[in-house]
Amino acid sequence: MTPRMAIVLAAGKGTRMNSELPKVLHPVCGRPMIHFVLDAIQQCDVERTIVVVGYRAECVRAELAGRERVDFATQEPQLGTGHAVQICRQYLDQHDGAVLIVTGDSPLMQVSSMAALLELYDQVAPACILGTTHNQEPAGLGRVERDKHGHFAAIVEEKDANEAQRRITEVNMSTYVFDCSRLRVALDQISNDNRQAEYYITDCPGILKEAGDDVRALDVLHPCEALSINTVEELANVEAEMRKMGYPDCSDQ
Repeated sequence: MTPRMAIVLAAGKGTRMNSELPKVLHPVCGRPMIHFVLDAIQQCDVERTIVVVGYRAECVRAELAGRERVDFATQEPQLGTGHAVQICRQYLDQHDGAVLIVTGDSPLMQVSSMAALLELYDQVAPACILGTTHNQEPAGLGRVERDKHGHFAAIVEEKDANEAQRRITEVNMSTYVFDCSRLRVALDQISNDNRQAEYYITDCPGILKEAGDDVRALDVLHPCEALSINTVEELANVEAEMRKMGYPDCSDQ
């Protein structure tokens, strides 16, 4: 097994949550949601986890101060998901092996999903693996396009998708395992030449694919992991799903 590092994207404000709390500190079943993500990572033999903080960074740092093997990188200003990973460069430069990247607002992230991605990396050492799932209502999500052989071809954002691509149900879930050396190469090449003038981690698989690297999409994420938290209503939906799944912290809520 190669050394494993994780990066958790947790810099956002969560504007639609109607609260001054950083998004990842909103409680789900009585606990800040980021703890569920970090608990899952901890079960995957990850040696070091970097939490990218930004909005009210001091609050997130204080909440996680007691967790072992957690370091922080501060993203200020916040210029996209790719930029969030770029500011972890000091840690990436010290690492050789797998880099798991997940979002901090995904409390339903399953250990089995992350373990499957990391296991495939250990078996074949591709440059990048995307964790995907099928969503029958994929509006707003990046579609995963495959070639005629069923291999990963591209991530197509909905705004750029044609009619046929919009009918694709396999979607990108912002869950990746990268080979660290190849991730550094891709991070050096991403551009902010887009309407938001931001750097996106979603560009990295395409950059590596274009360079001839082995990039794979693995359909292992569970449907529950497609539940996002951007609003108070969505948070309530996730809590209800966690109760249904028997999460211990939710059993008495």
